[in-house]
Amino acid sequence: MLLMLAWPVVATSATNGADATVTDNNDTSAQAGLLLKMQAAARELDYAGIYTYQQGVVMISSRVVHLVDGTGERERIEILDGAPREYIRHNDTILTLLPERKVVIKETRTVDRFPAFLVGEGKQIAEHYDMVVTGLPERVAGRDCEPLVLKPRDEHRYGHILCIDTDSHLLLKAQTVSASNEIIDQVAFSNLVMGEDAAAAQVNASWDTSEWTEVEAHLNSVNLFDMGWRIPQPPGFDVIAQVSRPLRADARVNHLVLSDGLAAISIFVEPFDPDRHSMSGQGGIHKAGLSVFRKRIGDFWLTALGQVPAETLRDLAGRIEYVPLAR
Repeated sequence: MLLMLAWPVVATSATNGADATVTDNNDTSAQAGLLLKMQAAARELDYAGIYTYQQGVVMISSRVVHLVDGTGERERIEILDGAPREYIRHNDTILTLLPERKVVIKETRTVDRFPAFLVGEGKQIAEHYDMVVTGLPERVAGRDCEPLVLKPRDEHRYGHILCIDTDSHLLLKAQTVSASNEIIDQVAFSNLVMGEDAAAAQVNASWDTSEWTEVEAHLNSVNLFDMGWRIPQPPGFDVIAQVSRPLRADARVNHLVLSDGLAAISIFVEPFDPDRHSMSGQGGIHKAGLSVFRKRIGDFWLTALGQVPAETLRDLAGRIEYVPLAR
């Protein structure tokens, strides 16, 4: 999910955070409350700015406008690098605008993007991460923020360094950290305005889409376990979603999501297609913080991906089984 602006400063912050003293239970409860305030700020405040995601040599900047009015949340995210693309959201209704194809994809689902950070309400985070205050205030996009380090208690997940605005509690920067304190990726605001300064920002689409083709992506609830799938859950990861989503015009894919409140693992199951799936494509791929594992199981093709250590995903995918239901 994340990345970097000034590597030496980030690396120092990560090291100091690792050496800090873990807070006591009362302080841990306070830090857990801070995470909830951070998530609420992303959903409830008016803000506009540009943030940059960096993973290795890849950098992608996006412009976000987020406003709250009597109808709820309204948001526009414009991708500034590569092919033009915009996401227009009104509460749980999301429009993906693809101007090069003059297509609008409409879907209804709950989704949180940066500066939201938690998956769901993150109630179990304190069970699997130690929360550490570094005591080293920082500035991001001209605003003061308080670093909060989330140190995993086992090898199944990465750590995170969050810098939370001291005034508004909005997340300004988030980094993913390996067990050796290496910064894997990072996302951070480069400029940001809030409140009345953000209210005048454009939240509607940049293009006139009245003549574009609209495609509605229907998501249907499914239960992969009832279908015969045996999917183990890494310690601390719970099932938070199971849906069937369009894959192509003539096919759908089943999608299961596991999360520990911060990290998410997606498992996609689709019919095996020899024209699209190659047996040589089986196995794992690991790039920066993202791990991917693919394999054929009977008449199905399984893809597992997530921002977790490669060993976590490889072990999970390797133990997934399909047991056809008795007829």
